[in-house]
Amino acid sequence: MSQNTGAHLKRTLGPITLTLFGLSYMAIGTVFTTYGIVNQLTEGHLVDSYVVALIVMLFTASSYAAMVRRYPVAGSAYTYAQQSFGGATGFLTGWVLMLDYLFIPMINFLILGLYVGTQFPDVPSWVFTLAALVAVFVFNVLGISLVGKINTVIVVVSLAAVLVFAVLAIKTAIGDPNAPSLIEPFIPGTESYSPIFTGAAVLALSFLGFDAVSTLSEEAKRPRKDIPRAIMLTTIIGGLIFIFVAWVGARAYYLSDWSQASQELLDAAGVVLFDHVGGEVLTAIFIIITVAGCFGSGLAGQVAVSRILYSMGRDGILPRPLGILSKRFGTPIVAATTVSVVALSSLFLSLDQAAFMISFGALAAFAMVNLAVIRTYLFPQGGRTEPLTAWQVIRYGVLPLVGFALTIWLWTSLEGLTWIIGGIWLLIGVVILALKTGFFRRPVPKLDFSEEEPSTEAIDALSKEFPLDGTR
Repeated sequence: MSQNTGAHLKRTLGPITLTLFGLSYMAIGTVFTTYGIVNQLTEGHLVDSYVVALIVMLFTASSYAAMVRRYPVAGSAYTYAQQSFGGATGFLTGWVLMLDYLFIPMINFLILGLYVGTQFPDVPSWVFTLAALVAVFVFNVLGISLVGKINTVIVVVSLAAVLVFAVLAIKTAIGDPNAPSLIEPFIPGTESYSPIFTGAAVLALSFLGFDAVSTLSEEAKRPRKDIPRAIMLTTIIGGLIFIFVAWVGARAYYLSDWSQASQELLDAAGVVLFDHVGGEVLTAIFIIITVAGCFGSGLAGQVAVSRILYSMGRDGILPRPLGILSKRFGTPIVAATTVSVVALSSLFLSLDQAAFMISFGALAAFAMVNLAVIRTYLFPQGGRTEPLTAWQVIRYGVLPLVGFALTIWLWTSLEGLTWIIGGIWLLIGVVILALKTGFFRRPVPKLDFSEEEPSTEAIDALSKEFPLDGTR
């Protein structure tokens, strides 16, 4: 293994692979995995929550695309906030973002274990969870090209499964005189809209694919062109698929009172839905495909968070060994190992706990990226050298401001316990930052983007400028 000298992330990914990576991370089948939980939260209005979530995410995805064009490097929201507001803000943004990236693989491993466990009731579900975790670690270490190929296969299979499910669900709804009308799943409840907003806040975890795409900027062939396109395509395609599947599912399987559903039904509602529209044989097939989708999303999640840890370790804000790349595979092996060890906690977490924590971290990071666009493009450091055009004000001012407001709106809809746990996580980040900077007496490391692309030499110089012991 080697640290940054002589080793670097390899630029091998094109726009199609990047988009498929984002869709794989979103786990097209995730609508089945959160079907019971969010239907209970929204009082049966899952479709409306997906519509709200997609609208909010489009504004934020646009902000991500703008920031990638300026900073086409690994690090995602951490890098964007760091360059816009300074090292301390960048670190805390990256720290909160890590909360959802660490939990995303966990929720996929949890679902994988639950679903496989329904077919093998004599085997503890944690056995399947652990096996998936180990396999994901191995693929992560072997390299991004292999991950890209695996994700491509998984997305194609998942799309085929969704299409078959849609056909069967529509057929089931046509044959059921009590099925909701075509527009009924889109009609919100008359009593209160807050459950829909709460559901949309939780469903933010379903749209993390566009953030995952941004973490691959240093492995894209043309990052400034292909990454923004992949971000927008991932959001739009994934969001429309979610809405469509939720709609046909609502028409095929209608439960009048989700609040009375058992915890077993909420955790494995997708299995019940499969059985209702396709019978036992197709249920087994759908479970296999859903498990494959969870594996792909878990794999993409591990890849993404290991790149964020690698970026923060390379900057010196987290322990420098995290910034080490494998000399043989060119992958962040120490970061990947760390993520896999943390993911072992999925063996004792519950599904709803993981879902809420992912959304807390995601929405916090999304809010900061929207603000970063305004700061970077409208109020750059050193001042502007030319007047703003009307389009620039709209593109880099109005749109991200709307995205920020909508994101905060969803963020405040999360449950109180989520805020307590999230606040504790943020406090831990503040403590780490204080220790790393000698209680804020030393500056926080920050990458220099004065060059078109940050070079290995520039990164090495940064490492020497900000050693761990604080000497310069």
